[in-house]
Amino acid sequence: MGVEVKAGKRSVAPFRFDNVGSFLRPEKLKKARAAFAGGSLSQSELKTIEDECIAELIQKQKDVGLGAITDGEFRRSWWHLDFMWGLNGVSKESIDKGYAFHHEETRAETARLTGKISGENHPFVEHFSFIQQYATDEVVARQTIPAPAQFLSELQRPENIGVTKQVYPDIEELVTDIATAYQTVIKDLYNAGCRSVQLDDCTWGMLVDKNYWETRHDDATVEDVGGLFLRVNNLAIENLPEDLVVTTHVCRGNYHSSWASSGGYDPIADILFAKENVCAYYLEFDTERAGDFEPLESVSEDKLVVLGLFSSKTGELEEKEAIKARIEEAAKYVDINRLCISPQCGFASTEEGNILTEEQQWNKLRLIKEVADEVWG
Repeated sequence: MGVEVKAGKRSVAPFRFDNVGSFLRPEKLKKARAAFAGGSLSQSELKTIEDECIAELIQKQKDVGLGAITDGEFRRSWWHLDFMWGLNGVSKESIDKGYAFHHEETRAETARLTGKISGENHPFVEHFSFIQQYATDEVVARQTIPAPAQFLSELQRPENIGVTKQVYPDIEELVTDIATAYQTVIKDLYNAGCRSVQLDDCTWGMLVDKNYWETRHDDATVEDVGGLFLRVNNLAIENLPEDLVVTTHVCRGNYHSSWASSGGYDPIADILFAKENVCAYYLEFDTERAGDFEPLESVSEDKLVVLGLFSSKTGELEEKEAIKARIEEAAKYVDINRLCISPQCGFASTEEGNILTEEQQWNKLRLIKEVADEVWG
C-alpha cells in the first residue's frame, strides 16, 4: 500500500496541514450526553443534538482549512472503547481501576468478550455516512478507529485475559477473527463512501516504555509483542481497495492533558516503520518523551510521516521558527516532500477533553496551517 508523494500541496491524505481527529466537546453536547445518561433525554433527541454539533464542527474544520474532516468523535465517550463495544461478541464492562496516566487515573471501563468476534452492522458506519454528506471535491471525510492491535491489547488486559482465553484458547484464531471483523467494518465504511481510515494505536507507545516491561512477568520481548501487533494490523488491512488510504496514528496516551508512557521510537522502528502496510504515520513528537527523529530512517520510502510537533494538551502556541527548525531536522531522515505536520494527538481523546479552550484549539490549528503554507507553499 503506497500513497502519492509530490512536492507542494497534497490532494489525498495525509495533507501538509492535518489533524489527528478528535475535538473538544461543546457545552451543549456535554449537557445533552449527561441528560441522556440521566434518563431525561431520549436517544433520538441526543442524536439530533449530536448532528447539530457535528455539522457546526465540520464547518469550522473547513473554515480553518483542513483537507480531512471528522465528526470530532462527538458520538463517543472514548477514542477506542466505543468502537470495540460496537463489534459483535464484545460487551461494555465496569472494572475496579482505570488506565494509569502520569497525573491521574481514567474512568474504569473496558471492552470484554461475550463470544466470538465479528464486525457486521457496526454503528460507526452510520456515523460515517452522516459526515460523508459534507465531503466535497476538496475535502475528504475521514473515519478514525482504534487499531486492531489496540483491541487485542485491551482483550489481554489482566481484567480480561481470563475471559479472552475461554473464548479463544488459540491466539491464532483470536488474531484471525479480529482481523476479519476489522475487514468487515472497513469494507462497509468503504461502501458508505469512506476513502480515508486512520488506525489509532497506543500499543507502540507502550512497547517503548521501560515501565511497561517492568510490569510484565514473562520473558516476552519487543520483537515478540511487536511482531504480534504488526501481524494483526497488517491482516486487518490486506487486500483493501487501492483508492482507500489507510494511515495510523501512534502516541503515548492523551487524557485530560496527561500522558501514559515515555520513550523514543528506536525499539519499534524496524517493526512498525519498516513493515506496517499503511500509507502514512501520524507520530507524536511534541516533547522529549518521544525521542529524536533518527528512527524515521526506518520508514519505507513509499510512506509519508506526519510530524506531531504541536501539543494538543496545552493552549500555548508553539514558536514558528522552532517548529521549522524541527521540520528541517526531521528532513535529514525523511525527504521533506514526504513530511506533513499536525498536533501530536486529538484535542479530546475522551469526552473529558484536554485542558484548553475551544478558541485555543482553533488557534493552534490556524498556526499549524500557517507553518505548513510557509514550508510547503
